Amino acid sequence: MAEPGEEEAVSAEASGFSDMSDSEFLDLEDSQELRAPLSKPSPSSELPGKDGKPISLPKWERGLAVSSPMERFQLRYLCVTDLSTQDWCEQQMVYGKELPGSLSPEKAAVLDTGASIHLARELEVHDLVTIPITSKEDTWAVKFLNMLSMIPTLQSGGHIREFPVFGEVEGVLLVGVIDELHYTAKGELELVELKTRRGPVLPLEAQKKKDRFQVSLYKYIFDAMVQGKVAAARLLHHAKLHPEKPLGPSVLKHAQRGGFSVTSLGDLMELVFLSLTLSDLPVIDILKIEYIHQETAALLGSEIVFFEEKELRNKVQHYLAYWVGRREPQGVDVEEAWKCRTCSYAGICEWRKGGAAHSSMLAPQTK
Repeated sequence: MAEPGEEEAVSAEASGFSDMSDSEFLDLEDSQELRAPLSKPSPSSELPGKDGKPISLPKWERGLAVSSPMERFQLRYLCVTDLSTQDWCEQQMVYGKELPGSLSPEKAAVLDTGASIHLARELEVHDLVTIPITSKEDTWAVKFLNMLSMIPTLQSGGHIREFPVFGEVEGVLLVGVIDELHYTAKGELELVELKTRRGPVLPLEAQKKKDRFQVSLYKYIFDAMVQGKVAAARLLHHAKLHPEKPLGPSVLKHAQRGGFSVTSLGDLMELVFLSLTLSDLPVIDILKIEYIHQETAALLGSEIVFFEEKELRNKVQHYLAYWVGRREPQGVDVEEAWKCRTCSYAGICEWRKGGAAHSSMLAPQTK
């Protein structure tokens, strides 16, 4: 087992449990929105399909009535960032799922830089190791092993980073990764969410609103976990996991190195749920967002988020109603039509063509 302060962990991305923010993408759009031309929709607009062949909008529309979005996209659970992306523009998120395209070199570079900054922060508190996995049960086992190594560290007052969270909300399994958890000098448990910025400026209010929703949802899920409100049976049901399946040799070896005598995913789950409920971990007291300049790593500013549970639940219910097929996707309101200026799908967007977001020249609100 690693020495205190040098515990090992598998990265969230390596374990298939990434909740990487798309904050960098929005930052790129922020810097272009006032000068980018607003393209006009065309009835003959086409985008490349998954096989590289052009796909017309009518064909895409016909797929909407087949099943719920969760079923259509073959999703067993959603990431917290899936819902926070809806807070920016739900219609854009839907087009991105249905008609994915390759990232431009510029956007790929922005995302890589943001990921590097997150990784550097994570390496400050623990080493990363690579563990070959052979099944989805192995993937989840790695998440649980990471949690088992971090819970005692947090309980003893230490810093932890990249902490996995999960829970059933409104009948849908939500998962995510909290950037950082630590205690303040007053003994309050503080969540810190890192957002990197391409330019040396703070984001627009619309993006701040999206970020506030994201950290509030993290708190909502984490609090339910430590309060014993998350049922193992529901996790197994949604993720279609087999708790009795033996773990792969690499995962078993890593578990033994950590001092855990387990043979299956079910064994690990029992340990995790006991650790969460018996460790006396408190609910999160403070939500904080830090905005960092990518080039200089300088802190541009930070914001303390006020948690409003009723407002959060209303938003979550609204966003999940789309995923379970209870309503059609919605685009932005007319006051935020400026977001369409840099949207890759503006040319085919039915929301815009229907006049819901009129192509006005409204500018974003800034502070």
